[in-house]
Amino acid sequence: MAFKIYKPGEGYWTRTLTWIGSGTLVLSGILYIWDQMEYIQTNTLYWQGGMALAMVVVFGTFLFWIMNKPNVAEFMIATEAEMKKVNWPSKKEVYGSTIVVIGGTALLAAILFVINISFAWIFTWMGVLQK
Repeated sequence: MAFKIYKPGEGYWTRTLTWIGSGTLVLSGILYIWDQMEYIQTNTLYWQGGMALAMVVVFGTFLFWIMNKPNVAEFMIATEAEMKKVNWPSKKEVYGSTIVVIGGTALLAAILFVINISFAWIFTWMGVLQK
């Protein structure tokens, strides 16, 4: 089985960002294993380095193999093609939508605050709650 890139040049950004995300997960695992291996009493640094190198080689090879399988690669290529078709909102639209969401959240928080204070006053008046 030869290691070659399936349809090179297509789906570049999707593949690159998938590599970055997968690499981040692998590095997080390596750091976790590195910390856990500090309890080994002899040659700790060698064991840690060897395990880190082994994980990079194994997971790097596995990820390369998975991402170049025809089905997975075709999915990534199709995903990038679909993302190019998306009609992204303008900066003005995003700003306006953000203001509406923040304003709506603040209004809802104020309404719930008033309801909470009202119920507290009513239940205190009824004797259910104590001051």
